Amino acid sequence: MSLVDIKKKIESDANNEAQSLLAKANSQAEAIADEAAEVAASIEKELQERLKKDGPEIFRRREVVARLDVKKIALGAKQQLIDQTFQLALDGLVGMEKKKHLAFCGKLLEKASKAGDGTVLIGRDEKHLDSSWLDAFNQKNSTHLVLDEERLSIRGGFVLRRGQVDVNCSFEMLIRSLREELEKDVVTRLFSN
Repeated sequence: MSLVDIKKKIESDANNEAQSLLAKANSQAEAIADEAAEVAASIEKELQERLKKDGPEIFRRREVVARLDVKKIALGAKQQLIDQTFQLALDGLVGMEKKKHLAFCGKLLEKASKAGDGTVLIGRDEKHLDSSWLDAFNQKNSTHLVLDEERLSIRGGFVLRRGQVDVNCSFEMLIRSLREELEKDVVTRLFSN
């Protein structure tokens, strides 16, 4: 046998071996693909059954969450209306005509100034309470109150300072203190059907 014949024989055997290995690999690839398709079909079937079984529960939970979100939004809107109601009450106090404003603050000061002395601090934008009002109050009630030059960031009313103690009679504080006892009534009036 010549060298060329030996070479052809080796090439022929190698080709045959390669074809055999390729056929075997293709056969294994098909088997793996068939097995993967069966597993995928099984998983899909299992997921479909689970969705069929759990689907109503999932939708029920979504509905519950949606209802809770709606209630939370409605509650927020109600809270905003309640806040606006008390803000309107504050605006009403601040916007009282001068005579009523002075009389109302006079009654507050009567209750707050039992000791008869102290310093009265008013808001920066106060238009009605001034030294002449306080002088008239002192004369009428035999008190010795002084109007402080310091102005506070309050809307209406005053703060009575006596030593280290402040009695806050600002309109904001009055509304805040009354809110607890009046809020239930306000809610009833606003939202009763």
